Amino acid sequence: MRIALLPSAYAPAIGGVEELTRRLAEQLRDGGDDVEIWTIRHPADLPRNEVLDGLLVRRFTLPLPPFRPRPLARFPFDGRDALRELDAAARQFRPDLLHVQCFSANGVYATALGARAQLPLVVSLQGETVMDDGDIYERSMLLRTGLRVGLRRASAVTACSGFVLDDAARFGLREGGEVVPNGVATEGDAELQPLAIPDGPFLLGVGRFVRKKGFDLLLEAFARLATERPDLQLVIGGDGPARADLAARAAVLGLDRRVHLPGALSRAQVAWAMANASVFVLPSRVEPFGIVVLEALRAGRPVVASSRGGAGEIVRDGEHGLVADPLDTAALARAIARLLDDASLRERLSVAGRARVSAFDWAPVTDRYREIYRRVA
Repeated sequence: MRIALLPSAYAPAIGGVEELTRRLAEQLRDGGDDVEIWTIRHPADLPRNEVLDGLLVRRFTLPLPPFRPRPLARFPFDGRDALRELDAAARQFRPDLLHVQCFSANGVYATALGARAQLPLVVSLQGETVMDDGDIYERSMLLRTGLRVGLRRASAVTACSGFVLDDAARFGLREGGEVVPNGVATEGDAELQPLAIPDGPFLLGVGRFVRKKGFDLLLEAFARLATERPDLQLVIGGDGPARADLAARAAVLGLDRRVHLPGALSRAQVAWAMANASVFVLPSRVEPFGIVVLEALRAGRPVVASSRGGAGEIVRDGEHGLVADPLDTAALARAIARLLDDASLRERLSVAGRARVSAFDWAPVTDRYREIYRRVA
């Protein structure tokens, strides 16, 4: 088949949607399908077309109506030009279908292109309606309307978790959607690059430094444990607007020497941190899925996952890890302490967690999408 994947973002950006698109594209290509990646051109100095990892990436400027008068007057012309570029790409590649990953401007234009070119549309929701840093779906009537139209127009709708699929009911999806989880490379990363932190046991969190990721809650839980565990450290890898506030709070708590914020981590650094952490913690206030949880399970780490969102669909409490409400920082601290203090529990959960990861290998995930493609095309 000929498949155009339309993620909301792609390399050089780093994130769950980018990783999902890359892995899916590689699996499809290696299975004999023709694949191109069509994404939003951001920042604007990125090349319009380039080959990455043997895959053609086309980038488009996909404007949405702004609120300022002068740009608003130009929007009909800019939007028309964007659709013309997409039309040209469709005539050149001749895809059998369009597959949107994470509905934003990419989804609005894919919906229009699908209608114009009479192409089947597959929409995969990745938690964009609940996880956007600026709560864009609460503020933008255009995106809410665009998503409603896209879901109605789509030949198939998937979501990364049942939690995300249930939320789609707010936008008119009543039935017909299905859960296709995100995946992980079960063989893991061969290269490990140590972090420059003092020796000793440490808790690990990884993600973007925004309020919804709940790293402030993890810090408060760590503070509850720190007095009786003077050798325990906290490492949170990533970057974002909340990082400075988190560092300041650690200093107020007198824990700045034991809380390490090394910034954005390479894949090799994440792999090392996962392999060496005492406990991995996902403290999100809301989490659509949680690929980092799969990475921790793959590494054999004991995991404490947030009960708020889709991570609990990966980790069954007491079976593959522990699940806690991060808003109850005392409960979060107790779950972490339970794992730190019980070696037999850690071992049992580690074995079960590694076995659990096999269900999320990219090969069966890709097979699920292939079944959908055949059905709609």
